[in-house]
Parts: sequence; C-alpha cells; structure tokens
Amino acid sequence: MTFTVMARCPDTGMLGLATATRSLAVGARVPHAAPRSGVVAVMAIADPRLGRLALNLLDQGYKAPGVIDEMVEADPMHEYRQLGVIDADGYVAARTGAHNRDWAGHHIRDNLIALGNVLTGERVLDAIEQGFAEAGSESLAERLMRALEAGRDAGGQHGGQNSAALLVYADRGYPLYDLRVDVHEEPVGELRRVFDAYSTAADYYWRRQADPTVPPLHEVVPDQNF
Repeated sequence: MTFTVMARCPDTGMLGLATATRSLAVGARVPHAAPRSGVVAVMAIADPRLGRLALNLLDQGYKAPGVIDEMVEADPMHEYRQLGVIDADGYVAARTGAHNRDWAGHHIRDNLIALGNVLTGERVLDAIEQGFAEAGSESLAERLMRALEAGRDAGGQHGGQNSAALLVYADRGYPLYDLRVDVHEEPVGELRRVFDAYSTAADYYWRRQADPTVPPLHEVVPDQNF
C-alpha cells in the first residue's frame, strides 16, 4: 500500500528516497540508506531487517542486482515484498513479489526507481517519473518531493495515504534530510510543509553536527521562527 521514488544524483553522489503509504509511520520501515553505499526500499509487507541486510551487502561491495538476489534468498516470504536498490555506482535493481496486491509494479531508469503496490494504476509511477524529471534543475531532495507529490496527484494508492517520509544522504555518516510524517490526513502535503521549513536550516544542521562551534540557529537564520 505504498508508492516510493528512490534516486541517486550522478553529479553529487547523493542518494535518497521519498515514500508515502496508507499505513502509519512509513519512515520507520521502508527507507534505508547510507552514504557512499546505496539506498534501499523494502515495501508491501516491509521487514526493516531486510533493509539492514541490504546496507551490509552494499558496504561489502555488492551491486544492486546482487543485493536483490541475496535479499530474496534470505527471505522465505519474498513474494510478499517489494524491493528496490540503487548502489553508489548507479546500478539499479527492483523486484515486485507475486503476492503484491494490484496495481503493483516498478519502473527502472538511470539512477531512478519508481515503485508501488495497491496503486490506483500504473499512471502513478508514470507521474512519479515525470515529476522527478521536470524538477531536473533542483536539488535531489526537492526532486524527490516533486516526484512524490506527482504520484499523489495521479491517484496514489487505494484508500489514500496516512504517512510519508523523506531520507537523503550526502557524503557523511548522517543524513542531510530525515523527515517523517507518521500520521496525518494528508501526509504528503504535511511533509512538504515540514520540508520547506527545514530546508532553510538543512545546511546549518549539516554543518553544526560536525562542528559544534557553529553559532545557534537563530543567529544563522535570523528571519525564521522555529
């Protein structure tokens, strides 16, 4: 009951994922990523342990197709899962298990995966791709948000959405964005509100976590009311 866009920026090496679902707290289960390793989605009946397995494999040097193969081999319930992996070198792989509920499927492009299950139709994935492409001059995080919004506007999933999340890594061991809406009547719209507010301070937090001497937020971004 989820639709997701995951991508790698070939210019910066950034990796990220945006997702929305009818279930609660999607950010706790679907997205997994690590800098200079890759980004992973575990969907449908999501088991976060598979995400951790995938990141370990990527850290060992596995490429995306091999990671998918190992996740399937490790999981006797793999036909109930939907999986996506993009590695740091740009290799892309996805799998939609036979027991995913209609409409379910995935689209693979260069440095991009759009995938979902219990969707109102394949048009949702088409819209995700188009939304991502049309925001081509924006940051990876903004492109992921535009793609997620496009998927919602194309019909999303049957029954609507209740939670959404955005996860983006650059080259440090902590994320540039890790934003979640765990329950909301319109979670993609709420994620946009949070994203727009946080974006004014994202670089600040990115720098301050590594350098505690950076001044307080209200001195760096004085015009914002947080």
